[in-house]
Amino acid sequence: MSSDINAERGAIQEIVDRWILYSDSGDWERFAALWHEDGWMSATWLQAPASEFVRARREGFEKGVSILHFHGGFSCDIAGSRAVAQTKMTISQRATVDGVLCDVVCTGRFYDFFERRAGHWGMVRRQPIYEKDRIDPVVPGAALKLDAQLLASFPEGYRHLAYLQTRIGYPVKKSGLPGLRGPEVQQLYTEGRAWLEGAPTPGKPA
Repeated sequence: MSSDINAERGAIQEIVDRWILYSDSGDWERFAALWHEDGWMSATWLQAPASEFVRARREGFEKGVSILHFHGGFSCDIAGSRAVAQTKMTISQRATVDGVLCDVVCTGRFYDFFERRAGHWGMVRRQPIYEKDRIDPVVPGAALKLDAQLLASFPEGYRHLAYLQTRIGYPVKKSGLPGLRGPEVQQLYTEGRAWLEGAPTPGKPA
């Protein structure tokens, strides 16, 4: 791999790393600067332009909503001024569910569309891939009884995360978001390849 490609890859990875640091610490000005002006974010609780996502994330943070992220392995495919990055991650959210303080941990990947414009890499689209999750009471031994029907109404990859978010008032998307397997994630991969090949848009965000 050439030194130029290594430098490009490093610049993209730095944006990926800064995303969770700025988001989780409430550094909103620098968080917003990671996106291009037409950026798009799809999450369980909001699918919107990046500017709207930043605003909503800030409002939740200031109200005490606890959503944290952690990164693992990273890969990046670069084609000229386009790139697609994948990063292993966890989403951790804490909230009171049916009277019991709980943690949900969702494991998956961030699948990101990048473009270099005027010499500057920025995010054009971020799509989490939700692989599996679980919910646990924060206090050991606390009794948590979930509504089985509500739980089963959500996709397997983010079922418990969606349950918690619904219980605290978020409008969670019940279909169309990619998981470990299935047509949604295969469509995302197809859109990623097309982006690298010069497609005019980064697919059709979920």
